[in-house]
Amino acid sequence: MLFANKYNRWTREVMGTKKRILPFVLLALCRLLTSSGFASTSPPTLLKPLKTDKVPVIDGALDDLIWVEAPSVTGFKTWAPDFGRDVSEETLAYYAYDNENLYFAFQCYDREPDKIKATLSKRDDFRTDDFICINLDSFNDQQSLYAFYVNPLGIQMDSRYANNKEDYSVDIVWYSAGRLHDRGYAVEMRIPLKSIRYSSGHRIEMGIFFERYIGRRSEHSSYPELDPAKGFAFLTEMAPLEFFGLKKYTLLELIPAFTFSQGYAQNEGRLAREKTARDLSLTGKYGITPSLILDATLNPDFSQVEADAGQVDVNLRYDLYFPEKRPFFLEGSENFNLAGTTDQDFLLETVHTRNIVDPKGGVKLSGKVARSDNIAAIFAADESAITHGSIDLTEKTAYFSIVRYKHALSQDSSLGLVFTDREHEGRFNRVVGPDGQIRIGQSSMLSFHALGSFTRASNEAPRQDGHALGFDYRLDTRDWNVQLGVQDLSPDFETDAGFLIRNGLTRVRALIAPKFYPRSKVVLQLTPALFTSQLRDKFCGLWETVNAFSLSSNMTRTTRASLTYSYATEIFLGQRFNISGWTAQVNSQITKEFYIRITYRDGKAVRYSESPFQGRGQRALATLGYQPSENFNWTLSLTYSDLFRDSTGEKIYDYTIIRNRLIYQVNKYLFFRAVVEYNTYRRQLLTDLLASFLYIPGTVIQLGYGSLYDKIRWQDGGYVDSDRFLETRRGIFFKASYLWRL
Repeated sequence: MLFANKYNRWTREVMGTKKRILPFVLLALCRLLTSSGFASTSPPTLLKPLKTDKVPVIDGALDDLIWVEAPSVTGFKTWAPDFGRDVSEETLAYYAYDNENLYFAFQCYDREPDKIKATLSKRDDFRTDDFICINLDSFNDQQSLYAFYVNPLGIQMDSRYANNKEDYSVDIVWYSAGRLHDRGYAVEMRIPLKSIRYSSGHRIEMGIFFERYIGRRSEHSSYPELDPAKGFAFLTEMAPLEFFGLKKYTLLELIPAFTFSQGYAQNEGRLAREKTARDLSLTGKYGITPSLILDATLNPDFSQVEADAGQVDVNLRYDLYFPEKRPFFLEGSENFNLAGTTDQDFLLETVHTRNIVDPKGGVKLSGKVARSDNIAAIFAADESAITHGSIDLTEKTAYFSIVRYKHALSQDSSLGLVFTDREHEGRFNRVVGPDGQIRIGQSSMLSFHALGSFTRASNEAPRQDGHALGFDYRLDTRDWNVQLGVQDLSPDFETDAGFLIRNGLTRVRALIAPKFYPRSKVVLQLTPALFTSQLRDKFCGLWETVNAFSLSSNMTRTTRASLTYSYATEIFLGQRFNISGWTAQVNSQITKEFYIRITYRDGKAVRYSESPFQGRGQRALATLGYQPSENFNWTLSLTYSDLFRDSTGEKIYDYTIIRNRLIYQVNKYLFFRAVVEYNTYRRQLLTDLLASFLYIPGTVIQLGYGSLYDKIRWQDGGYVDSDRFLETRRGIFFKASYLWRL
């Protein structure tokens, strides 16, 4: 399904006009667009895979008898950079199954095999490579899908797609192999039925969407062909796949794990040993039915094997967002996607599991309880103590209860209900309400949420109630991308289990972006866009605006460039500030070896403090990737930010983070990684070394070492600034776990 989102996603700087009539004009335009007359593609035919008792060897050779007997599809058509074009290279996709596994194979021809982009990388780390993908709607209910990506060397990446969001954090147990040859490359895949959820019965129908990507041409193609009138409505355009006699089984998985860590910290000028931690943990998975799974964990290992990449952490109005990386929370996380939101809205998530900081135990339930009814739930006891404002909560354990229900309607429409609760001593926060998405046309979708929050700060405090309302309309075809949205957050809306950027506002936003396809071998698509957002701050009654024009282009070699200018204001502490500016972005696989990504912004800014003032500044992010061979991957990144007082030109700060990351991949299972990061503002140097062997998700051995250095020294009973580095923290980490599956 892949990377479709990058054709429809716009940066937060892209903004719009102050005229409140524009959304209504756009709504009328949307009605015209939905009725425009595209010639629809023919409905996909039913695919009948070969049922076999000849188990293929997954080695990428395609020399097993099964691939001689199995049916195949060809005739792939492009959907990016444009719809419906003949592909530049031929693709054959084969499909078969037995009682316990699904088998797929691809023969990907290429007249220039030396230009195929392939990396021998760790799992989930090849997004600039050529690849193939099996998109599998295992219930054929048009609600969600699994995506299984494989690059030409057999390296895997997987994801779950639901509610118009693709989640790459999921890790599924499946098997793949790939081989380059003189006519292109071949891939074989085996997906155990125990690794996916599907319906019960003698006859089972799934939906499938075969996909191939050729990086140097920025070419996505598929079978079945996507209908340009429906745009990227993948779930409604999949081919049905018919199976008989799939084995019914009782899924039982156990993952025992052992972790060891030893820390050191500065103490009066010396690095002193801290407490040694040795932990045993156990995680289990039980299949109540093939479509309903219970997960449980005791003393779970929620360690991260790589520190979060540094971010600029000064002059912040909002908390920094860090994605979830802990395996227990990753599986099934797509079930908690909230309808009626975009990545530009202020309520990003109602379930942000990183708020469960240090759980000592947890239980999850996820899957279908009926053909059209899906449920997901998390219950966890968190040992971390968090202080809310001036309320001192001394009890260490907080209790999280999260429940999600979703009822499927026709096509990819659905209605849902979400409930979250966090209890900590006398404080509680509960959020509850419905959400849903309704397909109102073959290329248009209306989604919404209506949530209430109920919060009490302590046993003696009164309860504070709030609400969050959101409505989103989207139309996406070959030629148009149109979005309209309304959001209302009351001043008292809170969510301890979610991620809320800002409350106390009413906002209306609109985006219109026509798409053009030049007859050029380099520039493949041009998209000018107009965006407007009008927001009323409920705390002071003032309005802020964002109005902008952007021009973006998609080119060959996975290249995308955009330029945006915005006129914008922001309300902070009852004052209106100018935040206008321009932004340039470019990313490109320049050659087979080099990749670049650059973002630069220059404009007005706000100094967020108790006495705010008008400022101006620059922000930049630059990344250079170099892959001299299949095994080596080197990345150098630079993050920069500065701020000046607008009235006098006085520099308030400049902030630079330089991060150097080198990976040597011995084979598809074993890699060594070194990270060195320097923060000029904090005057800190971070080193991070890791050796990792990952056979399949759950079976892993890892050994890590990290240090933190500060430019200080111990002098006369205290630490003072220095021109030399002093090691202030050190850590050694070891982890071993094993997946046992019945």
